[in-house]
Amino acid sequence: MDLEKAGAPSFDLSGNVALVTGAGRGLGAQIAMALGAYGADIVVADRTLAETEQTREAVKALGRRTIPVEADLASVPAIQAMVAKAEKEFGHIDILVNNAGLNITQWAVDVTEQAWDTVLGVNLKGVFFCSQAVGKIMIRQKRGKIINISSQAGAVAIPQRAAYCSSKGGVNQLTRLLALEWAPHHINVNAVAPTFLETPFTKPMFENKEFHRYVLASIPLGRIGKPSEVTGAVVYLASSAADLVTGHVLHVDGGWTIQ
Repeated sequence: MDLEKAGAPSFDLSGNVALVTGAGRGLGAQIAMALGAYGADIVVADRTLAETEQTREAVKALGRRTIPVEADLASVPAIQAMVAKAEKEFGHIDILVNNAGLNITQWAVDVTEQAWDTVLGVNLKGVFFCSQAVGKIMIRQKRGKIINISSQAGAVAIPQRAAYCSSKGGVNQLTRLLALEWAPHHINVNAVAPTFLETPFTKPMFENKEFHRYVLASIPLGRIGKPSEVTGAVVYLASSAADLVTGHVLHVDGGWTIQ
């Protein structure tokens, strides 16, 4: 059956180049591999080249082209160098996934200026300047997909995450703003907002049994998410199936934010 003639959506990403930040492990690695599995070539970006190795090998095993890029996403010059290297290697960038992020767990009364700047520097500043650098390329191309990995914490308050919640709320609003400004250039900008997932990022958090119980009690579906349950949303938004979707924050949160 000809799926296109049947009106079925296509998730084929063949011929596309995707730049994924924070792709060395956890959710970022899963996103890079999922995009590769659907045909995209992958720029694997992380803090060090060593952190990209496992993901690069997995993407290569899928038969896709891939390059590693080292970048400090709190540094605008480093972001610009990362994007320039990706464009030089592939000639175009069709998909950007702003996945890199961090949290420093503190009560609001204990947050220091340094901690605030560290979290916002990667989670919001980094997302904006990555989007700006890649957006300039996409404007020239007259097409592109930008997917920001936000969080349910951008919509609901979670204790000991003043900087993190603020950064993700900012990501959601930035997503809408960029979607509005860049729509005339056929650039779709969306966000995916997961709940807590089973990743190296969250493992130390769940060693606190009380916090683990709090998380489970807050998710109507009653369980922690898996990275593979988020990658489907990213592939969808990166594909032609989502060409009419822009400025949207897609919650993949087990129902946390419906309460």
